[in-house]
Amino acid sequence: MNRTQRAAGAVIGSAVGDALGAPFEFGPAGAFSARFPVADPGREMCGGGGWDPGEATDDTQMAVLVAESLLECGGLDLPDVFARFQRWATSEPKDIGLQTEDVLTNGMPWDLAAAVHFQVNRYAAGNGALMRASTPAVRFARDGREATMDAARRIAALTHGDRAAWEGTAIFHELVRVALEGADPLTAIPGALALVHPDHRRRYATVLAADWHPDRATEFNGAVWPCLGSAVWALRTTTSYEDAIRAAVDLGGDTDTVAAVTGGLAGAYYGLDAIPTRWADSLHVPLPGFSGRVLTLPQLLDLAHRLAV
Repeated sequence: MNRTQRAAGAVIGSAVGDALGAPFEFGPAGAFSARFPVADPGREMCGGGGWDPGEATDDTQMAVLVAESLLECGGLDLPDVFARFQRWATSEPKDIGLQTEDVLTNGMPWDLAAAVHFQVNRYAAGNGALMRASTPAVRFARDGREATMDAARRIAALTHGDRAAWEGTAIFHELVRVALEGADPLTAIPGALALVHPDHRRRYATVLAADWHPDRATEFNGAVWPCLGSAVWALRTTTSYEDAIRAAVDLGGDTDTVAAVTGGLAGAYYGLDAIPTRWADSLHVPLPGFSGRVLTLPQLLDLAHRLAV
């Protein structure tokens, strides 16, 4: 399997997880398997909760905005990414995190908005930066461990002033980088933890440990620590992309984002061909604020390939 197939797996895998998990958001554990105990082509990507079948949420919409900025600007242009986020946020997307919305609409400049929000609210460790990281993780993987982790922190800081969110996103970037090279991303955890800020290393070491289970989470999985820990747990305890996503959605809670993060990791590891076509074929990503554009699977594949070059 070549690197391009793995890169496409990361991007499409994250988007599929997002769309598959969205109808089950805030529901109980086991809801997906209760409804679909066996593979049921044509029905599992069921839609609901305001989402059409195959429709990706804000997780993938923001990932696409980051990707298009990286490609059109020829690299990381933080003011441009922030401006795209603002344009999207003010165009009435179906879903947007409360914290992200406040940062993008509080009238502060790109380099102050998240920091000011954090100073006032003292909490900004949600998973809203982690959820959109599949595309920049692919783009910066070729630059090496430290560079991709640094890029992750800088993009995360646009909307999340709490360094915990930066560090979780940085770890995800590094795990994807290793997976794109054809190695087991779980083997990258010690090296990634070594580069995590000391103030946050122990907490991430806890949720990424081999014996950790999502039942042991001390926060709702909308927080960055259990979200990343749950995604790694889903990858560690299964042997296929499909089973990893099913495990992630079956955790309940913030199902779209946990499945999106799981899908990015599992897609990078198992590759594009491991993603069931019955899930991927109906995938589509509306972009509110961008002239009614809706990206479908071929366009997402093209985006992934261009990021991987």
